[in-house]
Amino acid sequence: MIQASKTHNNRKPWNWLVYQSSDQFLNKYAPHYKGKLYDLGCGVRSYEAFFLNFAESYVGIDWGASIHDTKADIFTDLNQPLPVDSEVADTVVCLSVLEHLSEPQTLLNEAYRIMKPGAVMILQVPWQWKLHEEPYDFFRYTPYGLKHLFGKAGFKDVEVEATSGFFSMWCLKFNYFTLGLITGPRIFRAIKKAIFLPLWYIGQKTAPTLDKLDKYWPAESQGYYVIAKKN
Repeated sequence: MIQASKTHNNRKPWNWLVYQSSDQFLNKYAPHYKGKLYDLGCGVRSYEAFFLNFAESYVGIDWGASIHDTKADIFTDLNQPLPVDSEVADTVVCLSVLEHLSEPQTLLNEAYRIMKPGAVMILQVPWQWKLHEEPYDFFRYTPYGLKHLFGKAGFKDVEVEATSGFFSMWCLKFNYFTLGLITGPRIFRAIKKAIFLPLWYIGQKTAPTLDKLDKYWPAESQGYYVIAKKN
């Protein structure tokens, strides 16, 4: 398995499990990365090198006024029509972006428009996840909501997969909550971190095994991946 997220700036001791899970899904979908790939909400192009193991070219698109760093080829508001010709993309990816858009249907409609017939879109969104990048955190999507939005855009063969069970979701919530407790003078921060680091590690190592006890991952998943095709 290629570690798609190994250079991701957000991969930390308290959250590497979410990136490990994401790597598994991104590798699973590797046969679909072909031709000209467009990354909607590319940020600092963390996954460019990974996608270019499979696709012929990579085009990053993002909002120039984003609160995080961006290294896009095309700067534009993803809530608006994209300045991209129709039917030019062989693959479209969109990772941890849709929840930050006030007009998510516009992005999916535009993704469909710029895709060639037979092209595939891979999208990832959180479900049980804290507010982040406020105030630009607008929505959380159920599998049914995702299928509804993709269907409205014209996509067929829409598949939604949960990325974790209850225990991985709870572990990550615990880790982020305890991370917020590491405050105060430097010595106290060091002591707290020394206490929490082994708990974070043990939790993230054991949670995927405990997830096998969860018989219905979609109900309490950390998030979802969507794969959809334009016929």
